[in-house]
Amino acid sequence: MEVEVKLRLQDASAHRQLTSILSPFHSKTLHQENLFFDTPANTLSSQLSVLRLRFLNKDARCIVSLKSKPTLVDGVSRVAEDEEELDPCSARACVEDPARLGKIESRILKRVKEEFGVGEEVGFVCLGGFENKREVFNWKNLKLEVDETKYGFGICYELECESEDPDGVKKLLEEFLKENGIGYSYSKRTKFAVFRSGKLP
Repeated sequence: MEVEVKLRLQDASAHRQLTSILSPFHSKTLHQENLFFDTPANTLSSQLSVLRLRFLNKDARCIVSLKSKPTLVDGVSRVAEDEEELDPCSARACVEDPARLGKIESRILKRVKEEFGVGEEVGFVCLGGFENKREVFNWKNLKLEVDETKYGFGICYELECESEDPDGVKKLLEEFLKENGIGYSYSKRTKFAVFRSGKLP
C-alpha cells in the first residue's frame, strides 16, 4: 500500500516560490512521460485499477505499474501499487502497438492477465497520458516531490510526499507552506482522474 500526502499548489507562482525555497535541498529532476492502458471495454478502470507505463528522462528507463482501489481523502492518498522495470525499447513498441502488451514478459502483465482476464485475446488500447516534470528534494528527512504536470488541457502543480505517518507529514508541510505564504489546497483527484476528466481541478 502506497500512502502519500498530496497537496495541490495554487498556481505557477506558488510552484516557483516553493522550488526556490527548497532549492538548497534539491536532489534530482525527473522528466516523466505517463501513458495508460485498458481494454476497449474499460475492464481495468471498471474495477478501479490503472495500468501505466512511465518513461523516465526520455527513454532511459521505463516502469510498468498496476494501481488498484485508490482513495484520496483530505490530501492523503492510499493505493495498492505494484511496479517493475521494463526494457524501454520493448515498452515503446507497446505504445505503438498496444497488442504487444499481452505478449511481453512481465510479472505485472501476467497479473493483469490472471486477475482481469486481459491478454492476447482481449487486447489493450492506449488511453493517452501526460508529461510530468518532478523535482525531488530531501528536506527534514523527507523526500518531497514537486510536480509540474502538463495535460493536453492545462498545467497542474502538486507537492507529494510518501510517508508511513501521513497525518504528521501533512501537518508539517501545511505549516511550512503557510509560513512561506504559498497557496495550496488538498488534492481531491489523482492525476489519472484529472486526465480522464479532461479538465483541471
